[in-house]
Amino acid sequence: MPPADDARVILYTGKGGVGKTSVAAATALRCAERGLRTIVLSTDAAHSLGDSLDQPLGPEPIKVAERLWAQECDIYYNLETYWGTVQSWVEALLTWRGVSDLLAEEIAVLPGMEELANLLWITRHVESGDFDVVIVDCAPTGETLRLLAFPEVGRWWMDKLLPINRQLARMVRPMARRVTDLPLPEDSVFVAMGELVEELEKLRVLLTRPGQSTVRIVVNPEKMVIREAQRSYTYLTLYDHITDALVVNRLVPTDATGDFAASWRRMQQRYMREIHSMFDPVPVLQIPHFPEEVVGLDRLRAMGDRMHGDQDPAAVLVRERPYHIAQIDGEFEFQIPAPFIDRRDAALIRRGDELVVRMGAARRNIVLPRALARMEHQRARLEEGQLRIRFAPRPSAGAPPDAAD
Repeated sequence: MPPADDARVILYTGKGGVGKTSVAAATALRCAERGLRTIVLSTDAAHSLGDSLDQPLGPEPIKVAERLWAQECDIYYNLETYWGTVQSWVEALLTWRGVSDLLAEEIAVLPGMEELANLLWITRHVESGDFDVVIVDCAPTGETLRLLAFPEVGRWWMDKLLPINRQLARMVRPMARRVTDLPLPEDSVFVAMGELVEELEKLRVLLTRPGQSTVRIVVNPEKMVIREAQRSYTYLTLYDHITDALVVNRLVPTDATGDFAASWRRMQQRYMREIHSMFDPVPVLQIPHFPEEVVGLDRLRAMGDRMHGDQDPAAVLVRERPYHIAQIDGEFEFQIPAPFIDRRDAALIRRGDELVVRMGAARRNIVLPRALARMEHQRARLEEGQLRIRFAPRPSAGAPPDAAD
């Protein structure tokens, strides 16, 4: 059993509708039944974890089985905890500008702040020492990836802007009160913002710690879902998160009969070959399509059995990132391990936002994050056991031909 302050953290994400909530609940139940104190929590505003477990849940952890707790985070409670002081000042400022009280209350919440406040429960559960495993049913992929970038943004605010704004407010506040009733932020507002940024930084460190926290992407064997999983995988790497498994859900069982089942099975087998070629060496866990809705502990137990088999459900399956994206002098460098490859055996093809890399007999399709897809790839080289591909901003219209050099 891992130490309490080293609780294992697994985040399940994926495109909406792929079954990630059931997958997260099934893994949590299997961890609990292997003797690990486990909590599964939903950070998605559209909660369905209680439906999956077939039990009512609330904003605080509720015991749903032996060694298993579950929680559907309450965004209003979390906002008051982490954003209440700042929100009160922003509301006062907006009201002073003539915005109605009700509208000011809505506007005063930063976009994504509700879901972000839910994610902060992860740190709280790990630090409590009450659990060995923390499993998170995240919001659909796009929201999750946006929120995982928040700690970086928060740290920038803390380092660059917050000290300046706090000092400026202290200087201006006494004079401003003589001539206007404009509500300037008190020190308590800056303290609250600083505390929030510190919590975000703790969350970032926790979620990017190799050997403790990993992400697992849930997919169905369908073209659009796999495409989004590729992009998500690259984004996660960009933000230093390790993806240690791909979970393929709703595969047609091998014993299903009939022409319809056979046709779907052939299509899924084709997509499974693509998944392995795209994501190897990341492990691929497979779950069949069950004939009934996966609701309640018995059916979740059956799903966990098929997904994990004899394997430890809390095991860290991958500890190192398969590639790294580094920022160098305003450009980006894609670094892919290639310790035994001769330059004659390496090839690179760029197709829009997709990078096709061939190293020896291996071929890898990498969907670039949008930030890199808008750039030009300028050169590639094999150096120190890595294939390094440099990306730079495209020259602006009207710029001289050598502007990108």
